[in-house]
Amino acid sequence: MGATALPALAQGGRLVESEAARFRVTTFAQGLEHPWGGAFLPDGRLLVTERPGRLRLIERDGSLSPPLSGVPAVAAAGQGGLLDIALAPDFATTRELYLCQAVPLRGGNATRLVRARLAADARGLDAAQPILDATPAQPGNGHYGCRIVFAGDGKLYLSTGDRQSRPERAQALDDLAGKLLRLERDGSPAEGNPFLGREGVRPEIYAYGLRNPQGLAVHPESGRVFEIEMGPRGGDEVNLPEPGANLGWPVVGHGTAYSGARIHEAPSRPDMQDPLRFWTPAISPSGGTFYTGDAFPAWRGNLFLATLSSAGLLRLTLEGDRITAEEKLLWGQQRLRQVLQGPDGLLYALTDEARGRILRVEPAE
Repeated sequence: MGATALPALAQGGRLVESEAARFRVTTFAQGLEHPWGGAFLPDGRLLVTERPGRLRLIERDGSLSPPLSGVPAVAAAGQGGLLDIALAPDFATTRELYLCQAVPLRGGNATRLVRARLAADARGLDAAQPILDATPAQPGNGHYGCRIVFAGDGKLYLSTGDRQSRPERAQALDDLAGKLLRLERDGSPAEGNPFLGREGVRPEIYAYGLRNPQGLAVHPESGRVFEIEMGPRGGDEVNLPEPGANLGWPVVGHGTAYSGARIHEAPSRPDMQDPLRFWTPAISPSGGTFYTGDAFPAWRGNLFLATLSSAGLLRLTLEGDRITAEEKLLWGQQRLRQVLQGPDGLLYALTDEARGRILRVEPAE
């Protein structure tokens, strides 16, 4: 699938012609500071995190609420802050949700998972409680990872970054940095995890050897978790981690250090799982989602990635678990942190900027 050059990002809903759909991009909401994660409520309203530490409710008309109360304090510096949000599968009855954040601890900062309830009036959070810290803490403000999804097996999956200055942590099995964790809803290790009962290994670990995994997406048919990862200078990846798999960072990969220096001993190794797809030069993928709606029938089953350095959306087509082609949409226009599918079947993209917006992708009549 060719990488088509597309028109500039539309402020007034200008028509965009792509390979499989005609669409318009409009601004759904604005006035957000570095929006990072989002979750649609059953009634169609949208909860959005802002990296400095605020949680907002966006009404169906795009208007913003004041910041919600009860949000835990965060380490809001560098790449850190209030990051992802996910609703529990039974949110409609429990109002339970999960937040991922950077948090200061003794010895530095860490990725933290928090469980809370949305108040009945939706103006704040009740009973926010930390349930897991990706320890040990480390100084610095980079590579938190911090995406949350509930997969087809009903378990909570959390991605954690290697924290940047010590990439070897991703290979250490007594350390929760640089991992994909599989958890019960109380933050405990999930039943059936690959390292349960193994001495010296954290039982929360599902897969390891991750650098900065800022995207997780659940396949709509298999229910499996696709992991989306930023490499250094090149070597961005989409992975489909097997239980107990070593995804290789920093031992193997396809990138180089920002200085141009060599990082990896080889591109791959037989005892480490290869990515489904990698990109060199870098595109800097962040969040992603599988499209399952009716508004764009030709896009059903496609995986959409929000990209930062390439500043656009990337549409990936799949046959089973194999990525077969890609199309660049709105390329070079706007840094995007996350892409979500709304209950209306439209796509919503969060822009990574101090005066952040939520863009809506609508079919063109």
